[in-house]
Amino acid sequence: MAYFVLPGRGKRAYRLAIARRIVDGTARRDRSPAGLARRRTRVLRRAMRPSRRLQVGLGPWLRAVPGRLPDPGPTGALARLDPPVRAAYVLRHMLGMPRYAVHDQLIEVGVRHPWPVIEAADALEVPAPRRPEWPEPALLRPVRHRSLLPLATAAALTAGLVGALVMTESDGSLAGGSRSASAHGLRLVTAPPAAWTRAAGTPGARTLDAWPARGGLVRDRAITRRALDAWARATGDRRAQGGTAQLLYAGHVGGAPLVLLRSGDRLARYARQSGLEVVAAGADPSAPIHLGGGRYLLAPWDTRPETLAGDGMELRDGVIGPALARTRCGRGPILHLQGPDGSRTVGDLGGPRAAVLAYHSPAYRPSAAARAAAAKGTVRLGREGVRFWERLGCRAPRPARPVTEATAWDFWSGTLPHGGTSADWVCTRLAFPGGGADAQATLLGEREQYASGACDDRRPVSGTWWRAPSGGWYYLAAAARGLVPRAEGPVRSSGAEERLLVAEPVEPVRRGRRPAVRLTAVPPE
Repeated sequence: MAYFVLPGRGKRAYRLAIARRIVDGTARRDRSPAGLARRRTRVLRRAMRPSRRLQVGLGPWLRAVPGRLPDPGPTGALARLDPPVRAAYVLRHMLGMPRYAVHDQLIEVGVRHPWPVIEAADALEVPAPRRPEWPEPALLRPVRHRSLLPLATAAALTAGLVGALVMTESDGSLAGGSRSASAHGLRLVTAPPAAWTRAAGTPGARTLDAWPARGGLVRDRAITRRALDAWARATGDRRAQGGTAQLLYAGHVGGAPLVLLRSGDRLARYARQSGLEVVAAGADPSAPIHLGGGRYLLAPWDTRPETLAGDGMELRDGVIGPALARTRCGRGPILHLQGPDGSRTVGDLGGPRAAVLAYHSPAYRPSAAARAAAAKGTVRLGREGVRFWERLGCRAPRPARPVTEATAWDFWSGTLPHGGTSADWVCTRLAFPGGGADAQATLLGEREQYASGACDDRRPVSGTWWRAPSGGWYYLAAAARGLVPRAEGPVRSSGAEERLLVAEPVEPVRRGRRPAVRLTAVPPE
């Protein structure tokens, strides 16, 4: 339990050693059910937010680590979760505890609102381990402790020396943060509290510069100074752009303090345990910012978040969550937002900010009204669109750049020939911060997908070589409604039926050598 609840970072051997040390440190003689329950609570508390002191003197536990380590698959999927959600998943789906027992256990470890956490854990799809997780107890090596007195003495002397140096360098002040940041020319700024109210009614005035500083630790100068100092010391492409850093959030996320800063198109997240993380996230004025663990900081003018089922969500200091995609990979739609221009659906595509998601069915025909709504980003997904994006989220390649908007046009849907399964041909357009876009087509089968190259998101047509279940090769092509695909090259075809063209090769096709085909689309005759 402790191994899976620990944060998913670092080598497996170290995590397993720390987990065993946590369990050993909570050992008591009381073996009654009440005593075991108290011990489980102590283990959960220490594993959810482990102290760095657990890494000091870890040698005896590292030497006792077995040769066969647990499968990394489940831990990788759990690593993105908030500690309470991770603990709830382990209790529910690994230990098999009922929901009411998990609820009471989360209350014991300090989770204020357990039911949303349990629901988020139940919605997860974590890959099953490829092999049994744990070795037999008899194979575990005993932990042989050595005296920590020499190490503790050395640590105390080192701490005293470092403290003296810090006091000397900071002119007797242990804070010293503003001095470090100012030495690097970085100054902390915040937007006027009422700036966003004036910007909310004017689309051109809605910018990240108008976002106020939110969170319960905004006035905690100690932690904001530490975050500013950490960014001031960053080098290379992690440095702040310009001489100021805007404070967007300072508060507790999942029970741990977190500070969010912004400079230009870069965001910096600072936490005491994980340090500073800097990402290029663009300057979209309304895209939610991922704080970690499925929690998002919303634009101040987005005040009515809803679940995908249409239920209201709690909004506290501008933060909602946990809001997690209902997919095995964690990518897909997460919630609906109501803003000044209307309602829209946003999703997690793996980037630092949520992207607006849109969907066109096979019956879609472009119109001026549809293009205007898409330009405003005010298209709310219906049930069909949500289901399609949940299917597409894990099967499309993960974007290499942050995405502001993503539109999936399912321009052909039907059954593949010669014993094939049902399939959809989708043209997915990704818009990037600062301008620029890319559109790629994918043929989605029931179990497989085929990337078929770039597509025109205004009048999509795409083709690819495909191998039928019978073993024969065919060139397939499809186009959007109102268009007919045509193929020119070493293929034979009698024309398209239901906007799907099936062509046979003139000569046998080998897997590594597929003939080039020129594909066009024309209006139907």
